Amino acid sequence: MAVSIEIIKQLRELTSASVSDCKAALDEAKGDIYTAAELLKKRGLEIAAKKASRAANQGRVEAYIHHGNKIGVLVEVNSETDFVARNEEFVRFTKDVAMQIAATDPRYLKKEDVGADVLADLNDKQKNDFFKVNCLLSQPFIKDDKLSIGEYLTCVVAKIGENIIVRRFCRFRLGEDEK
Repeated sequence: MAVSIEIIKQLRELTSASVSDCKAALDEAKGDIYTAAELLKKRGLEIAAKKASRAANQGRVEAYIHHGNKIGVLVEVNSETDFVARNEEFVRFTKDVAMQIAATDPRYLKKEDVGADVLADLNDKQKNDFFKVNCLLSQPFIKDDKLSIGEYLTCVVAKIGENIIVRRFCRFRLGEDEK
């Protein structure tokens, strides 16, 4: 089945995958754009899983100061090479993560950072809700709530082709004591 350029373009806008990956996914999905998008997402997860064990010692520290200078954020995001740290997609990701932290004030980076004592009195639904509010990588992305920050990270890893890690962050609010 021949796939039209318009459908390839639509899938590319939807997923940010390369033209050749979009064409291959559409060929495999017999022209169904939604099935092709799911295939690309699955491939992205597989790519990210393969990259996860690789060392990420480069990267950048991103600063974000919210309008009015009342909230500030520093976030360290690591990549495997300094070349990727200068990549436009990587820089956009770090800026988005810093803005996310300013907007949502997460207490933890990931679920594994939450102590058992904090979760002791919560049932499974309450734990999931707690993670979505308090764990950065579990939070819905403020620019696209269909995507969590962790899923956004996976998409960037798949697109760039290197392991990327949100290492740590710090959020300051004027007049607020440390937690």
